[in-house]
Amino acid sequence: MFSASSALSLRDAPDSPSSSCSSAPDASLSPPTGSPRSPLSPAASAGPSSSGQDAEAALGHGGGVMVDLSRWPLFSLLAPEELAVIRQACVFGTSANEAIYITHSNEVFVMGLNCSGCLGTGDSLSTIVPKKVDFLRGKKAVSLSYGSGPHVLLATDDGQLYTWGHNGYSQLGNGSTNQGLSPVLVTANLTNKRVTQVCSGSHHSLALTHDGEVFAWGYNNCGQIGSGSTANQPYPRRVTGFLQGRTAMSISCGQTSSMSVCDNGEVFGWGYNGNGQLGIGNNGNQMTPCRVQALQGVCVQQLVSGYGHCLALSDEGVCYSWGTNTYGQLGTGNKSNQLTPVRVLADKERVVEIAACHSTHTSAAKTQSGQVYMWGQCRGQSLLLPTLTHFSCTDDVFAGFASPPVMWRLVSVDPEDFLTVAEALRKEFDSPETCDLRFSVDGKCIHVHKAVLKIRCEHFRSMFRSQWTEDQQEVIEIGQFSFPVYKSFLQFLYTDTVDLPPEDAIGLLDLATSYCENRLKRLCQQIIKRGITVDNAFTLLSAAIKYDAEVSSD
Repeated sequence: MFSASSALSLRDAPDSPSSSCSSAPDASLSPPTGSPRSPLSPAASAGPSSSGQDAEAALGHGGGVMVDLSRWPLFSLLAPEELAVIRQACVFGTSANEAIYITHSNEVFVMGLNCSGCLGTGDSLSTIVPKKVDFLRGKKAVSLSYGSGPHVLLATDDGQLYTWGHNGYSQLGNGSTNQGLSPVLVTANLTNKRVTQVCSGSHHSLALTHDGEVFAWGYNNCGQIGSGSTANQPYPRRVTGFLQGRTAMSISCGQTSSMSVCDNGEVFGWGYNGNGQLGIGNNGNQMTPCRVQALQGVCVQQLVSGYGHCLALSDEGVCYSWGTNTYGQLGTGNKSNQLTPVRVLADKERVVEIAACHSTHTSAAKTQSGQVYMWGQCRGQSLLLPTLTHFSCTDDVFAGFASPPVMWRLVSVDPEDFLTVAEALRKEFDSPETCDLRFSVDGKCIHVHKAVLKIRCEHFRSMFRSQWTEDQQEVIEIGQFSFPVYKSFLQFLYTDTVDLPPEDAIGLLDLATSYCENRLKRLCQQIIKRGITVDNAFTLLSAAIKYDAEVSSD
């Protein structure tokens, strides 16, 4: 995870944080004053809407949706032609006052305060104008992370690891404690290893290799290196213990804690645990990896760490949280810390993405239909429960409401359209280029894909796996339903949405009844109910009675 401490800038702070874990940052959190109130406009509760649509040159991809880079003040200074060439970007720093971006031609630029040389320009000078980092020219970043000094870690697509910035505790992994004004290649103990992911705590670092091994180095006052002691680690050291013989798939860091998810979905944590951020049922620090037993039987696919809390997402779309809860960042409706994972967003639809950043106390999540929720510390207010926003991506939550407004991940601005599965299905509906089946209705063709229909509809599942003659046809004639109705039905199978006037919804209701599509039937009932007027009331209500649709209680 990316990180930049919201409470500690080593330019102004003492050069050495306390060596005692009892005074680690998590243990001294104090809640904000004043009663919390929602920062959202009433319109936000109506559902999500797209954001950043008026700044096409500044748009980047974050989880399949467009991210408006100009939401971050540093990027708002760039001209449209400068924004248009950005491929990847990250905003970090104690006040979101530093940024790095990579262009489509793989040139690396930085701008901002340059605290502790974290811009990697070879000096300590700040710059409001983008400055090129020639040392990294031609490098394609696959993972980037930042600490509280700040120090910066960058992994390239060829598996190399570069570090620079603050190094008071050897968090750069180069064996020294000298500040790194320029990027250096880290190779110690990583020979023949390809680094695929990096993450940073306050002053410690983790790297994940292609073969599922975790390496750690830097500050170790709470056991966050996982070495079994509290001695600082000057070079990357493989984390073993309970990770020995297991294949790690992802890593995450809190301020002074470390987490890893293995390929079987098991979660392990080590380091500071004063507020239960390891999720192991107690608040004792762990010098080596310890399994999160409360998640037994849960296959975790994504895990993110905040300042002192964690969020986990299972393969079934269930979200869990644990740890520090001073600002409501666990989303449980109160401010009580949790020593073991608890389920959040339980009354919502399937969650597809979670977001947190170890320099903030903010949490966010995105659901299957694209709704984005936020909770925790949001612009100084404590949201104790997940609150629906008008945003279309979790990145916008951190740009607008996190303190500091940093990026929680490296945002990619890919010149090729990046689509989620849902978006790709929506795009391919009625596509002659990719279809393997056509429906002919009223003399018009609708282009579809057998696999999608079999997955989404029992009627087609039976049709295409039995001896039905339709299974052998390239074109299937439909005479029972009109073209608008049948096209809307097929489009529903691709998009989960229906866009028909209430008069046509009657015919779609007939189809839904015939095909035993109960969810579609309910959607049609809602359309008919909302569309009732004096002029069409008799027709619509008659249809509702015919198809047993409960559209009115009057």
